[in-house]
Amino acid sequence: QVQLVESGGGLVQPGGSLRLSCAASGNFGSINIMAWYRQAPGKQRELVARIGSDSRTTYADAVKGRFTISRDNAKNVNLQMNSLKPEDTAVYYCYLNFLLRVYWGQGTQVTVSS
Repeated sequence: QVQLVESGGGLVQPGGSLRLSCAASGNFGSINIMAWYRQAPGKQRELVARIGSDSRTTYADAVKGRFTISRDNAKNVNLQMNSLKPEDTAVYYCYLNFLLRVYWGQGTQVTVSS
């Protein structure tokens, strides 16, 4: 049983920063991909940033230069979000892909508003 638990969401003013964290537990290997996705009301879930076990990263164009994804180890991933904009408002989900099995966290709300 693999579980992903996110933390760090909340309300922030435009231009502010938040740091999301995700802790994974359970039985999976160290060679995996972890990522953050987000889903805004009325929109499809979209990739925000992805990081492999080799630390290679991919970012959505909308967040390049503002967000940074990092890993503490094989089981923890973080998302540092700077210069937040109202359009970043969404539920953010942690994602783990191990041997083509996909796992999701329950999501954490990020609201950017003055």
